[in-house]
Amino acid sequence: MSQKVRVRFAPSPTGPLHIGGVRTALFNYLFAKKNGGDFVLRIEDTDQNRYVEGAEEYIAEALNWCGIPFDEGPGKEGSFGPYRQSERKHLYKAYALELIEKGHAYYAFDTSERLDFHRKDHEAKGKTFIYNWHNRLKLSNSLSLTTEETQKKLDAGEDYVIRFKSPQDQQLVLDDIIRGEIKIDTNILDDKIIFKSDGMPTYHLANIVDDHLMEITHVIRGEEWLPSLALHQLLYNAFDWKAPEFAHLPLIMKPVGKGKLSKRDGEKGGFPVFPLSWNESQGYREAGYFPEAVVNFLALLGWNPGTEQELFSLEELIKAFSLERVNKSGARFDPEKTKWYNHQYLQKKSDEELASSFITFLQKSFTSLPESAVKLEYVTKVVSLIKERADYVSDFWELGNYFFEAPAAYNEKAVKKQWKEDTPQLMQKVAEILAATEDFSSATAEANVKAWITENELSFGKVMGPLRLIIVGELKGPHIFDILALLGKEESVTRIKKALEVLG
Repeated sequence: MSQKVRVRFAPSPTGPLHIGGVRTALFNYLFAKKNGGDFVLRIEDTDQNRYVEGAEEYIAEALNWCGIPFDEGPGKEGSFGPYRQSERKHLYKAYALELIEKGHAYYAFDTSERLDFHRKDHEAKGKTFIYNWHNRLKLSNSLSLTTEETQKKLDAGEDYVIRFKSPQDQQLVLDDIIRGEIKIDTNILDDKIIFKSDGMPTYHLANIVDDHLMEITHVIRGEEWLPSLALHQLLYNAFDWKAPEFAHLPLIMKPVGKGKLSKRDGEKGGFPVFPLSWNESQGYREAGYFPEAVVNFLALLGWNPGTEQELFSLEELIKAFSLERVNKSGARFDPEKTKWYNHQYLQKKSDEELASSFITFLQKSFTSLPESAVKLEYVTKVVSLIKERADYVSDFWELGNYFFEAPAAYNEKAVKKQWKEDTPQLMQKVAEILAATEDFSSATAEANVKAWITENELSFGKVMGPLRLIIVGELKGPHIFDILALLGKEESVTRIKKALEVLG
């Protein structure tokens, strides 16, 4: 690879970026960084009718959130700009005309009604209408008309499109880094429109011209572009340009059933399919995922490192990544696995970092909490006790709300099971022992209570179950004496007394 590696991610600003698009961007990014190259963002906005306000900003923000920022693109001008196709539209017509001059393209004046007639006529005969070598001389275009007739139509301002002239009787041998050799019979290709009379190119022409002018060396894109590969290669040949190397990534499939992952699958399964929220749809960021976890699980959707390793930092991914190890077949999306990844990354983070995020969550969700309950030092200790069972920072509330507020009620099932006739006296005694404990640490409180249990030949279950129920409200949570030590003597004793009043 003597020429500098340059790859591009070229989404259309027609809505939010799907998670499949993020994976395409990620694979481009990993490939560029591994080979010391550039990762370019180009906005494919030639279809102005489908342009959606805010979509371009969303794309850039999503890439930045994932930690895979582009090197060149809108707002980060390199020497190959502009990076929006709509700002490059003055470039394309000259290239379309060059193809006409070279005999690789032609003007077509067929009206949509006429083409519709041919389509229906073919359908009635059980055939499919394809505009190409076998019928183009019977249709209204600059191949079937004389030069004078063609010029007359152009001068009169008649609507036209420019079509690419697909070659006849050729076998095209294409090479794909992921899929290997692909052979195409050019007789089955249609003469695609490459330029419209409104002065805008179609995607096919614009993307070839842009890739050439931006010196793109590798086009890494989704499998849905495979049917266009032959046309794109033919366009490079027609211009006498060296084509980039192509790699078509496998689709991301639904968790169950056939077909590719859609927004509806996410809504049905209760998981995001967008990196960031968009309108009513939740994004991975807002659902509480860490960007590193999202990048990690996306990397392993369709790529296999060849080892058992599942957790990769971005640096490790860059080092290990290769297009040769990308699978040909679709990768099934597994929402449970994405949760597993987030759990792994949560466990790796420091208690203090998690506590900071949790405090933000608490302040947003519970305005009535006392100042002391959201102090970093206190919340850090809480997090250290409960984080093992959490998948998301928001789980901390469910797992540890009793650290912030006393139980308002007690689990009925647990009360039936734990609250016996002699329980009130036992709990009264525990309250006295705790009140008399000078050094209120987990170890000392535990030693004092356990010494009393042993002396009185009581069973531990008889005391520990009801004590947990009183303090927590149900039978869950970490080591009970760790909870007591963190709540402090006064709060612990208050909770026991309150329960004795309520439960009797």
